[in-house]
Amino acid sequence: MIKNYLITSFRNLRRNWNFTVINITGLTLGLACCLLIFFALRFELSFDKHHHDGDRIYRFADRNKEHGDKGYNVGAPLPLLAALRNDFPEIRNAVTNTYASKEMLITVGQGEKRKKFIDPINSVSFIDPEYFNIFDYTWLKGSPASSLTNPGSVVLSTDQAKKYFGNADPMGKTIRVNNRMNFVVSGIIDNPPTTTSFPFTVMLSYSSLKEYGANTSWDDWQSTYGGGQVYMKLPESFSKSQMEKQLTAFAKKYRDPKDAAENDWILQPMHDIHFATNTQNYAGRSISKGLIWSMILVGSFILITACVNFVNLATAQALRRAREVGIRKVLGSTRGQLLRQYFSETGIITVLSVLLALIIAQLSLPYVSQILNVKSQGTLFITDPVIMGFLAILCILTTVLSGFYPALVVSGYQPILALKGKVGKSGRQQSNLRRGLIVLQFTISQVVLIGTIIAYSQMKYFRTLDLGFQKDEIINVPLPEQTDGKLENLQAKLKSVPGLKSMSFSAFTPMSKSNWQTRFKYENNEDVLDFEIVMRPADTSYVKTYGLTLLAGRTYLPADTMREYIINEAFVKKLGFKNPQDVIGKRMAIGGGGIKLPIVGVVKNFNTYSLHREIIPCVLTTSRNNYGTLGLKLTANATTEQLSQIEKAWTETFPDYMFKYTYLDQTLNSFYEKEEQLFSLFRILTGIAIFIGCLGLYGVVAFMAESRTKEMGIRKAVGASAFHIFGLFSGDFVKLVLIALVLASPIAWYTMDGWLKDYTYRIEISWWIFALAGFMAVIIALITISFQSVKAALMNPVKALRSE
Repeated sequence: MIKNYLITSFRNLRRNWNFTVINITGLTLGLACCLLIFFALRFELSFDKHHHDGDRIYRFADRNKEHGDKGYNVGAPLPLLAALRNDFPEIRNAVTNTYASKEMLITVGQGEKRKKFIDPINSVSFIDPEYFNIFDYTWLKGSPASSLTNPGSVVLSTDQAKKYFGNADPMGKTIRVNNRMNFVVSGIIDNPPTTTSFPFTVMLSYSSLKEYGANTSWDDWQSTYGGGQVYMKLPESFSKSQMEKQLTAFAKKYRDPKDAAENDWILQPMHDIHFATNTQNYAGRSISKGLIWSMILVGSFILITACVNFVNLATAQALRRAREVGIRKVLGSTRGQLLRQYFSETGIITVLSVLLALIIAQLSLPYVSQILNVKSQGTLFITDPVIMGFLAILCILTTVLSGFYPALVVSGYQPILALKGKVGKSGRQQSNLRRGLIVLQFTISQVVLIGTIIAYSQMKYFRTLDLGFQKDEIINVPLPEQTDGKLENLQAKLKSVPGLKSMSFSAFTPMSKSNWQTRFKYENNEDVLDFEIVMRPADTSYVKTYGLTLLAGRTYLPADTMREYIINEAFVKKLGFKNPQDVIGKRMAIGGGGIKLPIVGVVKNFNTYSLHREIIPCVLTTSRNNYGTLGLKLTANATTEQLSQIEKAWTETFPDYMFKYTYLDQTLNSFYEKEEQLFSLFRILTGIAIFIGCLGLYGVVAFMAESRTKEMGIRKAVGASAFHIFGLFSGDFVKLVLIALVLASPIAWYTMDGWLKDYTYRIEISWWIFALAGFMAVIIALITISFQSVKAALMNPVKALRSE
C-alpha cells in the first residue's frame, strides 16, 4: 500500500511538474532560512553554558537609581574584592576579580630572535587565582590552584602558546608585556570556546597588577574601570535577592554617602551578560533578546509564507483532481486512504525541500556567519543530533502546515458531485481562501519591506548626521603607555611628512567607546555638583585637528597638567547660562578636589558617545599623562608613501613598539555594527520573503490562466482588448496587495517605532515610507503576473475555444 502511495504521488507530481517546482523552490528557501536562523540562534543562546553551576554565577554591577536599567556600570572599585571576602566569609573562595586590558604588546625572545605581537582588546587580563574556582577550564599543564598565585606568572591558551613559541614547550619561558614587566609561563589551558564572554587567552597573575604599574588606586572606592570586574558564585542556600539585600548595608559601610544614595550594587546573572547591550562585555559583542525574538519571528514568517504557497497551489489544483477523487471513492477508497495519499505527496515535496535546504544552508553558511558575526564551525553536521532533530521537526511541521487543509478539501469531495464536476461552492470557498492567503503573504512581505526601508533610513541618518567634528581623512595611532618624554620628538619627525595638515595628542577621539566621566566643584560652591561630565584630555591642536568649532573665548595654553578648561554648549546650558561668553572666567575643580581652574573657551556641541546617547557636558583640558591616542589629519586620499613615512617616524621614536593605525570614520562606523547586522538581515529576508510570495502568486495566476482559457477566448471573440484582459487578471491581485499594505502598515510602524526608541537621534517614520513600500509591492506583483496575463491576453481566441 505504501509503495502504491509513493508511485501515485510521484506520477501526480511529475504530471504537474511546474507547480511541483514552484512548491519545492518556495519550501526550500523557507526551510534554508529557518535552518540558518536556527544555527545563528543556537550559537547565541549557547554563550557561557559550558560553565558548571552557571546559574549561580553573577557579575557585580552598579546601577544608577534614576536611570534604572540604562544606568549600569560593571566596573568595580579595586578595594571591593577584599571587602567582599572580609564581610562575606561564605563566598571567600567564590569571589574573584578580572582586570582586562586594552590592546597589549607582547614581546617574546631577545635580540635578533625577538618577536612582537599585538594582542586584541580583552584577550589579555590580570586574573585572580580564585577565578578558576568559579569558571571551568581544561588544564593541560600547570594547576588552577597555584599557577597564578605568584607575581610575574602567566597562563596561556594553547593557540596563544603556539603563536608565541611555536612547537616548543612554553612552560618556564618568558614573555614581556608592553615593555614594562616580564611574566613566566606557569600553565597552559585549552582554548576557550567561541561561545564565551571571557575570551582571555593570556592570563596574568592579579598579584602583579601593582608591580606592573596600572593606573589604579587600591583604596579608592569612587573610581572604576570598565575592564576591572568582580564575579561571584553564590552558595546553593544563598539566593540573589538575599545577597542584594545585604549589599545595601555593605554599600553604606564603604561608599560615599551620596554615591550610596544614588546607586545600588546589584548582581547580574552570568547567563544575561551576552544579552546585556547596556553593559560592557569582554567578548566585545552582544545581542539583545529583542533581536533574538525578531529572528525567530522572521524565520517563522518565511516558513509560513512558503507553506501558504503550497496551500494556495494545492487548493487551486483541487478542482482539477475532483474527478480523480470521485473515481477513487467509487472504487472503494476511504477518506483516510485519500488523506494518506495526499500527505505522501506533501511529504515527498517536503523531504526533497529539506535536503535541498540543507545544501543551500551549508553553501550560505560562511556568508551568513560573516553578516551576523557568528563564529561558524564551518559546517552544519548531518551527524549533529540537534541539527537532525530540528530538521525532523521542520519536516513534520511543514508537511502538516502545507498538506493538512488541501488534503482535507480533496478527500472531502462527494463522489457523485465530483464526477459531475459540480463542486462550485467548495471552489468559491477555496478561491476566497487563496485570496486571504495571498493577503497574508504580502502582509508579511510588506512588514519586512517597511522595516528594511526604515532601518536603511536610520543608518543613512547615522552616516550623514553632523557630529560636531570632522571624521574624514583622520587616522588614529595608539600611543605606548610610557612615552618617556618622546612625544615632542615624534611630533618633530612627523612635521616633515608631506600632506600632514595637523596632529594632536589626546586621551580619546571626540567620539569614543572609552570615556572618562567624573564630577566637579564649581566657583564658590564646595559641594560636588549632582551631574557628571565627560573628560577629553588633549593638547592645544585638538580643536584644529578634529575640526571643533570655538564659539567663545580661546583655546587653552600649552601645559603638561590641567591649567585651563574648554567646555561644550551642553555644559554651558547645564550651568544655567544662555550666552557662552558669560561662562568665560568661571572656575571649577575636576573630580571634586584640587585647585579651581578657569574656563577659557566654549566649543560647539559634539557627540562624545555613540548616537544612542544624547550629548552630555564635556571638558577639554591638557593632561599629558593621560594621552593615549595620536590623531593625524591627512590630505584626501592619503598615499602609501605618506603612511610609510609616518610609520618610519613612529618606529624611530618607539623602536620597541609596533605601529598600528585606524581611520576614524571606520572606527565610528563600528559603533553601529549591531544596526548594520540587523539591516543586512532585513535586506536578505525581505528579498526572500518577496520572492517566495511572488512564486506563489505566479503559480496561482498560471493556474487561473489555464482554467479560464475558454473564458478568455469568448471575451476576445466578442471584442475584449488585450489590455482589458490584462486588467481582469491584475486588478484583483493589486487590490489584495493594497489590502495587505493596510494590514502591514500599523504592524510595521509599531515594531519599528519601538526599535527606534533605543536611539536619542532617530528619524521620524513618515507616510512616504509606507507609500513607497506599497508602490514597490504593487510593481513587484504586476511584474509577477504580467507574463501569464499577457500570454492569456494575446492568445488566439480560436485556439482558446478549441482548448476543451
